[in-house]
Amino acid sequence: MQTATFGSLTKEVRVASVPAGTIYRGGQGMWTWVLHRITGVSVFFFLLVHVLDTALVRVSPEAYDLVIASYKTPIVNLLEVGLVGAVLYHALNGLRVILVDFWAKGPRYQRQMTWAIAAVWVVLMLPGTYFMLKHTVEAMFGSTS
Repeated sequence: MQTATFGSLTKEVRVASVPAGTIYRGGQGMWTWVLHRITGVSVFFFLLVHVLDTALVRVSPEAYDLVIASYKTPIVNLLEVGLVGAVLYHALNGLRVILVDFWAKGPRYQRQMTWAIAAVWVVLMLPGTYFMLKHTVEAMFGSTS
């Protein structure tokens, strides 16, 4: 408790403590909001680049082929895994937001739904990452079979 003085009025006020490692007071609700915005902007920029490089086929098919060939690298394969992770998180969290907004008990179960989408995301991303990176790893280091 701290004492706050406003003119001749003095009052005891409770000051919330800030969690370690952050300047924000929010818990996982704030971080889901931040991740939702980051993934949304990331997917938007991917779609923008995708539309532009696809439109390139009308301007110069040779330039289009060159751009598409540059996408067949291990780094771009890692970016594709990140894109799938971003789309999946954004979709799952979007469903959570819908439930919180339109289900009467949504706000009460917000924390449980957050952990549920995290679990579903991990369960889907682990095999997805394996199969997406399998070809790249085999091309770089040779097949294990």
